[in-house]
Amino acid sequence: MTVSVSTGALAGIRVLDISRILGGPYCGQILGDHGADVLKIEPPQGDDTRTWGPPFRDGVASYYHGLNRNKRIQHLDLGTVAGRDRLLELLAQADVLVENFKIGTMERWGIGYEALAQRFPRLIWCRVSGFGADGPLGALPGYDAAVQAMSGIMSVNGEAGGEPLRVGLPVVDMVTGLNAVIGILLALQERHRSGRGQFVETTLYDSGLSLLHPHAANWFMDGRTPQRTGNAHPNIYPYDIFRTRTEPLFLAVGNDRQFASLCQVLERPELATDPRFDRPGARSTHRVELKRLLEDALSAFDAIDLVDRLMAANVPAAPVLDVEAALTHPHTVHREMRVEIGPGYRGLGAPVKLSRTPASYRHAPLTPGTDFDTDE
Repeated sequence: MTVSVSTGALAGIRVLDISRILGGPYCGQILGDHGADVLKIEPPQGDDTRTWGPPFRDGVASYYHGLNRNKRIQHLDLGTVAGRDRLLELLAQADVLVENFKIGTMERWGIGYEALAQRFPRLIWCRVSGFGADGPLGALPGYDAAVQAMSGIMSVNGEAGGEPLRVGLPVVDMVTGLNAVIGILLALQERHRSGRGQFVETTLYDSGLSLLHPHAANWFMDGRTPQRTGNAHPNIYPYDIFRTRTEPLFLAVGNDRQFASLCQVLERPELATDPRFDRPGARSTHRVELKRLLEDALSAFDAIDLVDRLMAANVPAAPVLDVEAALTHPHTVHREMRVEIGPGYRGLGAPVKLSRTPASYRHAPLTPGTDFDTDE
């Protein structure tokens, strides 16, 4: 069955997603949310992430469900001639290909970009890889946690004086998927002028390095190796978690006006004029003394009530919520960041909101499909 896709910024764009695991499928899901017709090709046994659980529903892990909505699924064995021939038929209809095979695999099958660029001159071919095809690490497989380790991310994540720590979500994979979306959109825009597709590449390694702000900027300027600072920002203070009479709260005070307002709410206005704290650089330099004084003042306040008062005074502050509390927060619902498709799918909504061509949620994960839509 085909479903007409008449809305969405990418309506009419046909995407062939032959990727697996996270970065590529995440890219494909975003394109699908914004109206692209996405056909996902999986091997006969399915994407590996179907087994990455628990939890499971009908034998398929939640991990898979979180990355593969707004796609229709077809199974092909690209290791066979018949599977590759079918892929070529689909490429003739596609605007975009997203793939993350180990570099050299598709070339070995005779269906790499160089072999097919002349045959499909308008095709935008997006490769997601670990390290790219060449260079000292070229063609090596890449994994999120390993790239977090070698790109410097783990070195600045964790408690001050503690061990390096992996960020608690696959941030490198996800930002690589986002970069893939950006690259595809850039190539689609350029195709309007030239009429030609091109090769788009995003790598986990490049994407991991791209996340190092402000640590990279600091190192480029002064040559000092950045250190772990726990919840505290390396350049700004108070930008940290603080104890109160009840739960902890997070303060993200970035300028003198916000700091003065914080001091007023805490009934410690003298701190705003103290020479140790009256400028952003001074507050960062004297952060140990400042944290002690702030937590002394905060000990008289209830965290939830205080957050409301601080936000009303334009002081950035937040409670520290767990995942359940965040996903059930009234503002999460208001922002349409929880979506449902039919009775069996719930997931996160699209964070990019467009006024005329909003995201839509048309296909639950595992929707079967044999071809691109023809009813446009």
